[in-house]
Amino acid sequence: MSLDKAPGKSNVLGTYRESGVASAAAAYDSRSSERHTGSSAAFFDVDNTIMRGASLFHFAAGLAKLKYFSGREIFGFGVKQMKFVLSGSEDLEDVASATTAALSFVQGRSVEELTRLSEIVFDDRMVDKLIPGTLAIAQEHIDAGVDVWLVTATPVELANLLARRLGLTGALGTVSQTDNGIYTGQLVGYPLHGLAKAEAVRALAASEHYDLSTCYAYSDSANDIPMLSTVGFPTAINPDPELRAYAKKMDWEVSDFRRRAQLRANAIPAAVTAAGIAAGLTAGYALGRVARGSKNT
Repeated sequence: MSLDKAPGKSNVLGTYRESGVASAAAAYDSRSSERHTGSSAAFFDVDNTIMRGASLFHFAAGLAKLKYFSGREIFGFGVKQMKFVLSGSEDLEDVASATTAALSFVQGRSVEELTRLSEIVFDDRMVDKLIPGTLAIAQEHIDAGVDVWLVTATPVELANLLARRLGLTGALGTVSQTDNGIYTGQLVGYPLHGLAKAEAVRALAASEHYDLSTCYAYSDSANDIPMLSTVGFPTAINPDPELRAYAKKMDWEVSDFRRRAQLRANAIPAAVTAAGIAAGLTAGYALGRVARGSKNT
């Protein structure tokens, strides 16, 4: 796909499907944990569902701090990417613009370098933005023997890191083309956003033999209604107004961990049921600090 031109409208659905299939294939090959024996899975959006704010922005800001690129580059990237994500636009020009911005800071860089820096950024900027109430729900699924997957527009390398640090099964994320471990500056299809997420979930369910009618999905955004609608048990978490209204209309479950009363009500159970995740995070954080400290001595 040419990056300076949006694809023809007749090709849009096919490109979303291509994105989903590529993400599912990458997820299948890089799972973080063994598959459970059941036929069910839980799919979690990341931004404002698992983590406060936009994970890609936190990631880019962390990379800027590490001098991966300049402040001017992050500003230009942020304006385009946030316009696309926050507007929920499926307009072809917006998709093309966001795609170009998403690729601009990785073209010619190595996958190994970005993966290594992801570890540092997670420890320094992202771990304290995780939402305990949502982590508790994820842990409940893990304890029940249900596979748990992240589904996010962020690069699959970062998505995999998040899944690994949280002890989840794996992640579906945006897939970039590479050549001998170097990013080419092209995506496989679109960013994993909107309809592409639903296609990724369907593709993964087919390869993993999940029964979608017994699966769960969680998101804060109306952009993810297609993904939420693919499963038997959708839940709106910290929903935006459009998703809240739609969830009420469809009689979907709603959980909001932003409210003070609910934060207090969930503080103790979240601390207990998310113990497995918390332990993994603490160990990973400490090991990351030690490893970096040893390199600097």
